[in-house]
Amino acid sequence: MDNAVAEAFNSTLKVEFVHRQHFRTRAEARIKVSTWIADFYNTTRRHSANDGLAPIPFEHRMAQARTASTAQVRAEVA
Repeated sequence: MDNAVAEAFNSTLKVEFVHRQHFRTRAEARIKVSTWIADFYNTTRRHSANDGLAPIPFEHRMAQARTASTAQVRAEVA
């Protein structure tokens, strides 16, 4: 099984966050890493797989494209 995605994520986590921090306890590390993932990586950080957009703007773009596509198909069928 290919785990390249997991390895890429772990590398990003270490380079962009963990190596820039000092954690006093494991509990503190867990909380700060979880917060970084939820508040930054999943919402704000630009992703090359999303044409360089952060996930939220990418999802908005995709929703608009779906809406436009659906409207075009309905117009063609009518």
